[in-house]
Amino acid sequence: MTSGASALLAALCVSHAALAQSDAGWGLTQLMQELRAVKSAHGKFVERKHLAVLSAPLEVSGTLAYTAPDRLEKRTEQPRVERLIVEGNRLTIEDPRRRRSYALEDNPPVRAFVESIRSTLAGDLDTLDRFYAVRLEGERTAWRLTLKPTEPAMQGLVSEIRIGGRGAWIEAIEILEAGGDRSVMTIKRDAS
Repeated sequence: MTSGASALLAALCVSHAALAQSDAGWGLTQLMQELRAVKSAHGKFVERKHLAVLSAPLEVSGTLAYTAPDRLEKRTEQPRVERLIVEGNRLTIEDPRRRRSYALEDNPPVRAFVESIRSTLAGDLDTLDRFYAVRLEGERTAWRLTLKPTEPAMQGLVSEIRIGGRGAWIEAIEILEAGGDRSVMTIKRDAS
């Protein structure tokens, strides 16, 4: 091996060791801090719902917008227009025909579901811990947060929620329902 190749190999080994060491102290607390630092995020989503009663997944798509600390908007564009807005303690659902609004505290399973996503985006581990057993796998560049409901009402609906991402960006949300159905949402950053 030439001295140039040896130097390059040594530099690569040192770089790899430095990267591994920089992520060595990274974990759930650091992920929540990184997520909490995001003040707004916008993306496009495609969600595939795998239902036992259908031979092929149902696909919906649209946009997502998050504004810290507690506003989340899901605007579905295909196959039909619908908008869900969570702000504070209110969930509002709008379609071309009507608008409905609900207090989250009046429906604990809905609140637990909303908090799985909103509290992850907000980096709010205390709220996540209130509703879920929380587990983090991976590293900063490819992580997965697994949320298992702790309340019986939610356990009857959802067995597990898996949220995956890179750094402070959520790339996928998979919901495994208690009855066996599941949905997988992939999210891409909005280029605008």
